Amino acid sequence: MADGEGDPGVFTATALPGDPRLLPTVTNAFLGTRVFRDILHAAGVYSGAAGDTHRADVPSPLGLRMAAPGARSPAESFTLNTWTGTFSHTIQSPGYTATHQLYAHHSLVHLMAFSITIRRLDGSTHPISIQLQSLFVPQSQDLDLTPGPDFQGAHYIYGQTLVPEVEGGPRPTVHMLWTPIPQLLTLGGEERERCWEFLTAVAGSEEEAKRSYSTGLALAAAGSLHPSHVRAWAALRQGCSVELDGPLALRQALHGCLYYLLSAVPPRDSHGVLFHGISPGGLSNGTRGEDYWGHIFWDQDTWMFPSILLLYPEAARAILQYRIRTLQGARRNAQEQGYEGAKFPWESAATGREVCPEEIYGAQEIHISGDVLMAFEQYYCTTQDQKLFREDGGWELVEAVAQYWCSRMVWSEEEQLYHIRGVMPPDEYHSQVDNSAYTNAVARRSLNFATDMAQDLLLLVPEEWEDRAIKIKVPFDEDRKYHPEYDGYSPGEPVKQADVVLLGFPLMHPMSAEVRRNDLEMYEPVTDPAGPAMTWSMFAVGWLELKELQRAWSQLEKCFSNITEPFKVWVENLDGSGAVNFLTGMGGFLQVVLFGFTGFRITRSSLLFDPALPDNITKLKVSTISYLGNKLEVTITREEISMEVTQTSQDPPASPLEAVLESGQRFPLWEGQSVSFPTTSGWIQRSPS
Repeated sequence: MADGEGDPGVFTATALPGDPRLLPTVTNAFLGTRVFRDILHAAGVYSGAAGDTHRADVPSPLGLRMAAPGARSPAESFTLNTWTGTFSHTIQSPGYTATHQLYAHHSLVHLMAFSITIRRLDGSTHPISIQLQSLFVPQSQDLDLTPGPDFQGAHYIYGQTLVPEVEGGPRPTVHMLWTPIPQLLTLGGEERERCWEFLTAVAGSEEEAKRSYSTGLALAAAGSLHPSHVRAWAALRQGCSVELDGPLALRQALHGCLYYLLSAVPPRDSHGVLFHGISPGGLSNGTRGEDYWGHIFWDQDTWMFPSILLLYPEAARAILQYRIRTLQGARRNAQEQGYEGAKFPWESAATGREVCPEEIYGAQEIHISGDVLMAFEQYYCTTQDQKLFREDGGWELVEAVAQYWCSRMVWSEEEQLYHIRGVMPPDEYHSQVDNSAYTNAVARRSLNFATDMAQDLLLLVPEEWEDRAIKIKVPFDEDRKYHPEYDGYSPGEPVKQADVVLLGFPLMHPMSAEVRRNDLEMYEPVTDPAGPAMTWSMFAVGWLELKELQRAWSQLEKCFSNITEPFKVWVENLDGSGAVNFLTGMGGFLQVVLFGFTGFRITRSSLLFDPALPDNITKLKVSTISYLGNKLEVTITREEISMEVTQTSQDPPASPLEAVLESGQRFPLWEGQSVSFPTTSGWIQRSPS
């Protein structure tokens, strides 16, 4: 991985950022914390009712810091290694080094661990001691915790959250076991090196917490606890490998995004472990007053999901299953607002009921239901997984969202079109508008997908779905040839964030290249430069689509202002406000690489490609594109595209593929055989043979 400029996946510093929110996170699908922090969070464990629902703070034994007593200004370094999924702090003193390693075990998701290693560097024989400075207190403002009996040398506490999300609803239970932590660790005079390992197991049941702790102890005793994590994490990184030849800052940003986003997804073969969605700042954040309280937004479905889908469809399925599990809550939301079907909440926690603290967003920012359904559509088009829809609740969700959109529309006699009135578009500077272009376009896409899905499942299609999809109004200015953001939008009005530009991608709303350009030209100069970080990635994708490489790069470059040093933690807004460890911005950035540079577009019948590499990027290699049960390695340079199927699914059997170029030339894609052709546009589809 290393080159003359250093390894782009290893971030090292000699000092920590002054703002503790910018410290790196160590997270797996169930547990997450920020390094040196005295709390952690467990997935799905919220406390507080309705708008006060927030991630419950679990006291963390992991938030300690090493110190060298008596040493005068020892050299210190702090490293986040994105290849091993491990954070480390090293103290270098004359005669010895002390290293603290911290990680959330990727495959044993109920386990977090840290180790302290002291290594003597000279021939001395005096004892060497390291202080462990900890803020840990086994109490929580969100949990009613009770101590239990020690287990295999570990201390034990357990308890429930204090306030349920909905009245009379469940209060999640937390069980935690941890290795007692001394204030001092000493390397004996006769010892050259010693490693101490400390485990923390957190689960929803006593049995699972004890099983995870015992497993961790056995692995630690065999010297394979950290190696087993590194192996599992490395397999994930290898299975989601994206590499490019270009500026170091771009490659570092890419590896940072992959580290933080992949930390949030479930490990392979994690059947039986419920997945609880991804909030804008991830599982490590979300205490009361932080990261929108850990709630799940469209950020997950629109901004993070597409890249996860291309690289790791099993994790994408887990995200969809979270939405299916919260369908009943979404039905209640629609019912309470006087509509049919299901309205997904603007902010979601464990139940699918609306938990946004401010009523206007839950009432008006209704595009979220279409955003959820678009993720289901993208998943179906790339996997053809009918089981999710036939047996696992997917169809009920699709049908319910289609019913909601139909009940939310009103017929305009004057225009002879359906309207959706009184909404807030993605641009949150405007509310109570009629016919938001984005909202109505995503509603149309929902109804078209519901119709197609019903036909594939051999179900009757309600006539109103097709009728309303055809007759819903999507505002368009015939004179200026652009899409006004809503009825009555005046050109030049300031916009908070990406809105109409999303019609081109990811919605792929039908339009000419001229209209696509006009939308970009119209909204780029009026979009708030201090708006949220994911915005510029969508302008970049738009300009890449039009082969305006310099304009695309200038938009992508804006993202770098939201990436903080030294650990590549993103902030939502330039002033540091909003969510930190902003996975939404990272998801947008990854879409520039995976959909912008490649030109990949997911359609009903194919995966389109139309590469566009900015001048300072010479090569892009994505090693594991998943499509119809195949894993594809795709390498793109300015001159050539090469593709190879590296793996095919046996159960269910993968569809054989072919690449078809715009010229009509066809290349069968057989497993283990690479094909190359000059860089051009085309598509990958099922092979008719």
